[in-house]
Amino acid sequence: MLKHPASNIDTRFERLTALLAKWQPVWRSSPFIYGRATLHGFSPALTDTLLGLSEAQVKSLQSNPWQDSPLAEWLPVAELAELVSLPALPLELVALPPAWAQHVGGRKWQQIEAFVRYLKVVPHERLVEWCAGKGHLSRALARWHGREVTALEWQAALCQEGEHLATVQQAPVRLHQQDVLAPDVGRFLTAQSHVVALHACGDLHLSLIEQAVASGSSVSLAPCCYHRTEAADYRPVSQCGRALCRSHAFSLVRSDLTLAVQETVTAPRGVRRRREQANAWRLGFDELQRELRGVDSYLPVPSLAYGQLPERFTDFCAWAARRKGLDLPSSLDYARHEASGWHRLWEVERLELVRHLFRRPLEIWLALDRAKRLEEAGFSVEVGTFCAHQLTPRNLFIHAKRS
Repeated sequence: MLKHPASNIDTRFERLTALLAKWQPVWRSSPFIYGRATLHGFSPALTDTLLGLSEAQVKSLQSNPWQDSPLAEWLPVAELAELVSLPALPLELVALPPAWAQHVGGRKWQQIEAFVRYLKVVPHERLVEWCAGKGHLSRALARWHGREVTALEWQAALCQEGEHLATVQQAPVRLHQQDVLAPDVGRFLTAQSHVVALHACGDLHLSLIEQAVASGSSVSLAPCCYHRTEAADYRPVSQCGRALCRSHAFSLVRSDLTLAVQETVTAPRGVRRRREQANAWRLGFDELQRELRGVDSYLPVPSLAYGQLPERFTDFCAWAARRKGLDLPSSLDYARHEASGWHRLWEVERLELVRHLFRRPLEIWLALDRAKRLEEAGFSVEVGTFCAHQLTPRNLFIHAKRS
């Protein structure tokens, strides 16, 4: 557990900054956008090792990049493994009644139940949920702790459905349609409040932190989607973070932050296969457009919602070409480009393993920046995990209470 004295957080924060800064050329370099297998500026032997990995080795390193890694000869695998090892926080052995899970997805309910175990709610605290959606977490908290919960959600339809569920389940939850980025959100928080947020994104959880600092409210937060922020350049929220970035010549832009949330829970086999096909087709189209335009550079194509991927590679290319204003000649050898896309995907999966090593370190660095902001404002802070990453990779938990 990371808590006072502050040196525990400070030491980890400084070491992570140093490593992320030193190795940024390799983790910032996305193999997906390059037309050939290479890791710019690094040992060819590292590239050869990656391209020589079997499918079983690739799958193993994708799920656990720290164990038996053949990359340790070139990269600081052991030190990164140590820095990302956060113990679970002290918990209550809570088993919420299974009936309470009605109307909540199975994985979501497991996350809620795990989150509730780590909440340290004291008598007379007013519970407030930030970005409540339909109020699933609020209802669980209201029923478990036997007190009213204020739930803030900006979408009117979600508020209405949440109010209906609270009435049916006789849970004392009061949903308020509220934009948590609006200045007037502070009216819901006082020094006697305890604001909770399970996977509030980007600017939404940063707003929570600043409102807690202003009001003195306790905080229990599982942050998510750090890249969902208005600012193009990331500015550390803590004084410590800004000082470390200056001393290590380290900076981040919004696109860098997506790396922190790229790990996902393993999807069903059919979904994984469809995702692989989409990526292979994107890479195949990339080969095609480079040849067609005579320009050896990546041409980004918009994302397609799940279920909208065409059935054939030719149809995908026609769609992508329309989006990018390209005319496709009838003489194109689509089979060759599709095969090239699958081969590049094979390469990319191996080269991306380098970035996987820095994915969790970056996420923890961002969480520690938030923890330091609260600590610098006079809060006692704990940082840890609230569930296994198989349940959700976004399992970091920040608890802060004004000292």
